[in-house]
Amino acid sequence: MLRSRSWIAAVLAVSVLTGCGASTGPAGEAGAGGARTEVTVEPIKPARQLTDTNGVRISLPEEPRRIVCLFALCDDILTELGIVPTATNSALLAHEDFLGEKRAKEVPVVPGGFIAPEVEAILSHEPDLVIGLEDTHGKLAPALKGATTFWPMQPETWEDSVGYLRDVAALTGRTAEGEKAEKAFRTRLAAAERTRSDRTALIIYGSDENFGVATPEGDATASLFPKIADYPWKSRGVQGSYSLEEILARDVDVLFVETMSFGEADGTLSEKLEKNPLWGKIPAVRDGNVHEVDSEVWAKGRGTRSLGIVLDEATAALR
Repeated sequence: MLRSRSWIAAVLAVSVLTGCGASTGPAGEAGAGGARTEVTVEPIKPARQLTDTNGVRISLPEEPRRIVCLFALCDDILTELGIVPTATNSALLAHEDFLGEKRAKEVPVVPGGFIAPEVEAILSHEPDLVIGLEDTHGKLAPALKGATTFWPMQPETWEDSVGYLRDVAALTGRTAEGEKAEKAFRTRLAAAERTRSDRTALIIYGSDENFGVATPEGDATASLFPKIADYPWKSRGVQGSYSLEEILARDVDVLFVETMSFGEADGTLSEKLEKNPLWGKIPAVRDGNVHEVDSEVWAKGRGTRSLGIVLDEATAALR
């Protein structure tokens, strides 16, 4: 069953979930994967105000030094720029390719969970800037107005993520770091494109048999997959769904599973789906090509560092 990740977050009360734009010009066609990824990176210019990659106007009196992250893309971007968040609302920083468990424990966690982070707790950190997910944290804007600057982001594709990286780099003055991170990611993606697999892949996510299918139109991770594999899954809107029967008919060769944990873990999504007799008939399941992946990185990170990890793990599995 298809569900948007923000929808799952709202319904299940998950504690963590789900202007100067990127240089995204094509450099030749690449068949089913679309235009080849351009590896040339345009210079990033420092800015005190800009219109971000999603059309939101941001203005700051000076470079922000104290930044509170309410979702993991913010943590991803700051890590790429060599900045440690003043406080966070995700577990991404504990990943070994970010700060690691020891250093991540030094970053305060905003109480209240992903859906309802506490405004008083956010403001107690005296932030210059608060970055949140628009469709989840936009409701906090009135309470934060006048006390700090709130930046609502809404990433849907990898290009959006690169655009936000560039925007934050411009506002923080970390332009060299931003250009370096973008260059590294684009180079990685271009290399993956050159060895594109003809195997059929699928990303599913959820906590039980009511799973969702990640589609390229609204999922930064899934937006990479048409470039590196056969990925025939299209968005059907919030109310749309994919059944196991449809998935079985597509002869999926490699399955990536993002288990969303709500409270205490009670098994993986793939383990729960084993109860359905159709599950075992999917070629990927039958042949042992089901990969339970780290949902902090695959589902929630959404930035260039997380997406780089996804590319490494996905291309290895697709060989």
